[in-house]
Amino acid sequence: MEEQNENNTKAVDQKSGVLSLAKSFATKLATVGIIWGWGYMNWSIAWLIGPVILSVWKMEKKRDNELRRITAQAMAMSQEKQIIMNRLDELPSWVYFPDFDRAEWLNRILYKTWPSMNEFVRGLVKQSIQPAIVERLADYKMKGFQFERLVLGRIPAKICGIKVYDKNTSRNEIILDADILYAGDCDITFSFGNLKGGIKDFQIRGMIRVVMKPMISVMPLIGGLQIFFLNNPTIDFNLVGAVDVLDLPGFSDVLRKTIVEQIGAILVLPNKLAIPLSPEIPAEMLKTPEPEGVLRIHVVQAKHLMKKDIGMLGKGKSDPYAVINIGAEEFRTKTIDNTVDPKWDYWCEVTIFSSISQEAVLSLWDWDPVVPGIRDDDFLGRATIEVNRVKLKGTIDTWVALEFAKHGMVHLRLTWLQLTKNVSDLSAALNEIHQLRVTSLSSALLILYIDSAKNLPCLKGNKQPDVYLEASVSNRSKRTTTMLRSCDPVWEQGFTFLVSNPENDTLQIKIHDEKTSTIIGVMSFNLSLLLDKENLEIIQQPYTLQHASEEAKLVLSMALRILKYEEPEATFEEDEDDHDINELNKKIERQESNNTPSSSLPPSPLRKQSSKESVHSIASSAISSSAGGLIVAAPVAEESIEETITPDSAALSIQTTPGLIHRNLSVTSSAGEAKLGRIQLTLRYSVPRQKLIVVVHKVANLPLPQNDPSNIPDPYVKLYLLPDKHKETKRKTAVMKDNCSPVFDEQFDYVISQADLETRTLEISVCTQKGWLSTGSNVMGQVHMTFADMDLTQPLTSWYDLMPESKD
Repeated sequence: MEEQNENNTKAVDQKSGVLSLAKSFATKLATVGIIWGWGYMNWSIAWLIGPVILSVWKMEKKRDNELRRITAQAMAMSQEKQIIMNRLDELPSWVYFPDFDRAEWLNRILYKTWPSMNEFVRGLVKQSIQPAIVERLADYKMKGFQFERLVLGRIPAKICGIKVYDKNTSRNEIILDADILYAGDCDITFSFGNLKGGIKDFQIRGMIRVVMKPMISVMPLIGGLQIFFLNNPTIDFNLVGAVDVLDLPGFSDVLRKTIVEQIGAILVLPNKLAIPLSPEIPAEMLKTPEPEGVLRIHVVQAKHLMKKDIGMLGKGKSDPYAVINIGAEEFRTKTIDNTVDPKWDYWCEVTIFSSISQEAVLSLWDWDPVVPGIRDDDFLGRATIEVNRVKLKGTIDTWVALEFAKHGMVHLRLTWLQLTKNVSDLSAALNEIHQLRVTSLSSALLILYIDSAKNLPCLKGNKQPDVYLEASVSNRSKRTTTMLRSCDPVWEQGFTFLVSNPENDTLQIKIHDEKTSTIIGVMSFNLSLLLDKENLEIIQQPYTLQHASEEAKLVLSMALRILKYEEPEATFEEDEDDHDINELNKKIERQESNNTPSSSLPPSPLRKQSSKESVHSIASSAISSSAGGLIVAAPVAEESIEETITPDSAALSIQTTPGLIHRNLSVTSSAGEAKLGRIQLTLRYSVPRQKLIVVVHKVANLPLPQNDPSNIPDPYVKLYLLPDKHKETKRKTAVMKDNCSPVFDEQFDYVISQADLETRTLEISVCTQKGWLSTGSNVMGQVHMTFADMDLTQPLTSWYDLMPESKD
């Protein structure tokens, strides 16, 4: 028997080898034939350039994706010790975050239970994901999609770290977060019309939250589970089979986007997977949304974005727009054409169900026209703000530096609104909307729980309908899942609606039959009636449906909550992740004023100069001493800088790195040690976010060229994190025209571990913009900083002397 199996295996291997050889031979023969035929017909070779470029691009993209998938699978199969020793990019969460625990014991449990998990996932895909994909693809005129085979494979999901919260949680619940990675060898096949294809190398990684509530006194001690992703997970997969042609740009995006959206519609907040564990707990307690509050976001403007469009004389500007993502919610601003300093003045609101560890992510994009073969708009950067920060501070008005971008900042205003049952708070909420003059804002929140319907009418031939319910308030609508062949459907689903004015708005409910697209029941409810109810809510109330028999009833619950802003309690703890440059500048000004003796600072004799001639005329002027010290004025274009030098100023200078002169905020010379000027910086390292934050405030007293004093420089600041001197670590401020003392106030971030930071050097160069025909270096001065001896857990703000350019 064993010999027979071995012979069969050899035969299969030989057959596959022959097929592979035949396929390779046929491919090469076809290539040669096409090229020979092209020459035989005397066609222009230019027609081949497009297909060749497209095929090479596709091959390189496929190779990169394959390498990424192999790396992820290696991580999923490896032990954590091997992962850390090999320095894979996707390290476990417990390596970065000390409050996450190792979960090797849980991974061993998953390995044992993985075969049983396959049945659960298959049922979830068939019941929830497949119908949603079919409906979504119908919008693109693509019909006939269905899954045929779904096997998860032998590689189980891996938990890279786990955290259980013991603070800021209710006593009636247990909250844990798990960093989960699935990069298995799944086997998924589907049919798509007359085509058959499959999905290989499916990967998903994200932070999944498990809420165990309520706590009960009988086994299993927990009433149920709520499982969901806090933010959209990273999802990737590879198409195989006949539909591999869909991997061409513009086609595969439809399927990929649809699958990502439908996973988000099931498992990403505000959507949850509720699993009851005890019959004593009503389904409404688990499945009704329980918001913590509402986050109001105002995207004001952005500045100094990257230029992505190509113009006649080189790089043009950009056509930027912003996309805001919080969980599964997504909002988009309008597109501003041909600018790198867009002003959107865009407002949106999001219902927040779990503020802990959830993030508001704003990504900026450069819009490009739809061109065949080009699918992606250009990425301009990303800004991230933790929702819990806004909840604790009440409101945040700040400029945020863009991540994954050389330069650029975005101005955001975020406000946390609490939910109250007090009707008297409604007038204040409506007055605020009127003052802001933004009609899209809300004053209340409606919580709706759809329990069930009874005695719905049957279709012709006494057939039972496939029913779903659609609820809408103003222009916002939600729908339940479809219950097949039922006149008494039980949905047990909850929704939330943001309400502009509950005194005027109406809840509209329609029950549809999916097979015939007919409406078999209608209901209308004025939300003003809730204002007179106790606690502004109605519990499990049956309502008669219109366009149906008198026996047809809809059972539901409703609750109204008023949005209210309250100032949070004052705390003396400084927010570690506060990026507000305006507040930082105020602190610097207060510190400088406290450190500077008032008697030693007479008014500046220099007034603001607007022309090059005025600046040149005072370029060599100096103001000598007063009784308390020496006031030195250097040539400036927009403002004068006044400094106090005490006799022991040398003692107050700190030498942190060879060649680096670090000076006290109020004790420094006018033009620095090398007479090249000075630069004011703030440095800070955020341990939780593993991020180095550099704020470039201003540059003072840049020298004028000796050979042409009338040529005032156009300075900007350029940063590199050495030894990686390439575009990935390059950051750059805006260019300030005709200015020897420019003010930038721009922030730049580097995501880097604390151990790697001590081995890096930050190179900061003050440069002047070069003309078209100019040659040579445009660096006016440099600062090189190492961090081994610096404590950057608290912001460090100081002046640094610019030194000559280092060619090493």
